[in-house]
Amino acid sequence: MAQVAQATIGNSEFDRDTAVTLRDPGVPGVYDAELSAGWTIITAVNGGYLLALLGRALGDALPHSDPFTVSAHYLSPSEPGPAVIRTETIRAGRTLSTGQASLVQYAADGTEVERIRVLATYGDLDALPDDVRTTALPPAIPAYRDCLGPSDGPAPAIPGSSAITERLNIRLDPATVGWVVGMPSGKGEMRGWFGLADGRDADPLSLLLTVDALPPTSFELGLKGWTPTVELTTHIRCRPAPGPLRVSITTRNLAGGFLEEDAEVWDSADRLVAQSRQLAKAPLSHG
Repeated sequence: MAQVAQATIGNSEFDRDTAVTLRDPGVPGVYDAELSAGWTIITAVNGGYLLALLGRALGDALPHSDPFTVSAHYLSPSEPGPAVIRTETIRAGRTLSTGQASLVQYAADGTEVERIRVLATYGDLDALPDDVRTTALPPAIPAYRDCLGPSDGPAPAIPGSSAITERLNIRLDPATVGWVVGMPSGKGEMRGWFGLADGRDADPLSLLLTVDALPPTSFELGLKGWTPTVELTTHIRCRPAPGPLRVSITTRNLAGGFLEEDAEVWDSADRLVAQSRQLAKAPLSHG
């Protein structure tokens, strides 16, 4: 059997599904997009996928193409189907540019519904100095072969779509999958290896997906169901090296029905390539 060619950056399902089209060359900043059903989880389109979609539009609209920091507020659940992204350049400097973007969809009666609003600063990752001073260490995750994928255990009893799992190659640290068999650790931790299922290497845009792609830490806190993101801020620190990523997510505080998730993403060269913090609404059901 002939070997299937690995997808490449710019030629993959992720790139096709995050494509945006400038609506009118004479009216810059307005883009048409199609939210793919392939990136849904439980009841809604994944927040990291949406962040990448808006990130692509801003990278086209701004004079700089690499996201440095992206802060998003999720206003209502997005649905598969047509969407419009409106961007605005707030400031364009020599090394950094800042813009905002809003994604809207239309209800059955034609009413416009805003789904997500983003404020972001972009630059050139390749122009950054090489100096690194850090106390951060890569997460202690077992070897890829010793971690667990979807086929290694019973399917978790979570109703709704799991289409996004077919597009991701995630192998979770066994210490963070007790929730699958009804024995959550209670530690609020999720760790694992991450890649796209078609073999496409990571780039700054796909890192916006990566920070929100693992199962929520709420599962290991003994909660089931959708954990909707309220706000998500992501920092892209450098262009990732080819190869699988390691992702570590922790929650230290669940209070008042909300929790935070702090994520770190490390590349195959042991570099911290992305960080994020999100505030999410905790599920109501207990395992």
